Amino acid sequence: MAGNQEINQSPQSPEKSTGLQGLSKSPFVAILLKAAVLLIIFNLVFALLNPTSLLGKISAYNWLIPGRQRLPFGEVQEKAYNLSLYQLDAMFLSHNIAAHKPPNEYRVVVIGDSSVWGYLLQPNQTLTAYLNAANLTTPDGKQVKFYNLGYPTISLTKDLLILSYAMRYQPDMVIWSTTLEAFPNTKQLSSPIVQNNPAPLRSLIRTYDLELNPQDSKLVDYNFWEKTIIGQRRNLADIFRLQLYGILWAATGIDQYYPETYDPPQTDLESDERFYDLVPPVLHSEDLAFDVLSAGGKIANGIPVLIINEPVFISQGENSNIRYNFFYPRWAYDQYRTMLAQFVKSKGWAYLDLWDFIPSGEFTNSAIHLTPTGTARLAGEIIPTIKKILDQTYAP
Repeated sequence: MAGNQEINQSPQSPEKSTGLQGLSKSPFVAILLKAAVLLIIFNLVFALLNPTSLLGKISAYNWLIPGRQRLPFGEVQEKAYNLSLYQLDAMFLSHNIAAHKPPNEYRVVVIGDSSVWGYLLQPNQTLTAYLNAANLTTPDGKQVKFYNLGYPTISLTKDLLILSYAMRYQPDMVIWSTTLEAFPNTKQLSSPIVQNNPAPLRSLIRTYDLELNPQDSKLVDYNFWEKTIIGQRRNLADIFRLQLYGILWAATGIDQYYPETYDPPQTDLESDERFYDLVPPVLHSEDLAFDVLSAGGKIANGIPVLIINEPVFISQGENSNIRYNFFYPRWAYDQYRTMLAQFVKSKGWAYLDLWDFIPSGEFTNSAIHLTPTGTARLAGEIIPTIKKILDQTYAP
């Protein structure tokens, strides 16, 4: 034996992998890496295609479950079986107006604020519910059907946005219930539904030359990353939740939360004569968004329009000689009524000024929200004018 030969030398073995090398070769990690890459690609493609609006057009309402009687709006989702979202396609497809229009139907859309929507009212206690209960027919025998497209928040531009969308459902008449609080130029972009729909709003501004800033900072424009699935997760979840809440709405008929108590309209008022940044003695028409109201008539495109100056609470308390209510100093409201009447007359529209028609005891928690009794009384006052419009429309 060769004494110098190392007899205990082990055979050459493969190099042992380091911990990092072993981890990189793990099938589980490889799957995670592929999933992460696919997720990034999917998010980028989603942002490029921006399909949220398309997903909003997928709805179970009006075929698997009944359409809602008012646009979705909810502050306490789990108790109202309802929620606030700003995707117009999803909102309208959840409403019963999205159902097929029968050939024997004369369709009337009613737009306005939360008083039209029916805050604190059951679905069968709203203005449109009482109008429908009258079972009106046209002179040629069509059934007159009223659709509640009121929406909480007060702004003419919000109403215009909803009206412009509603026209695709072939209305035959527009009833627009409004009040001075909807008119100030400074209020036009204050509604979240307006702020979150900048594209259709800008289209309205361009088409009708509205005196609104299309680049106003209040408008919500999504950047690229906010258009990804991650950025749109809240909007996507809201669209999905609206479908789920529809099942509970169909089973219960509940679509808003009714608190056990609420504060009545304020009767003792401040001795403040300002209306926003406007001061007496003169209210100027250029301070009010009459151009938006005019655009509504153009959108109606020749079908009858009825403008209603809606009832407001009239205080008898402290400083009621200065202000009618929390919203309005007397000088501003009185001049607004004159200007509105003259404007509507110049357009040839039908008009009802019902500002003081409802007794103060028939208001609930604000100067514009009515009790069921007050709402029924309001509907009864409107019906004769609707009949007159129908007779004029069908006159030979």
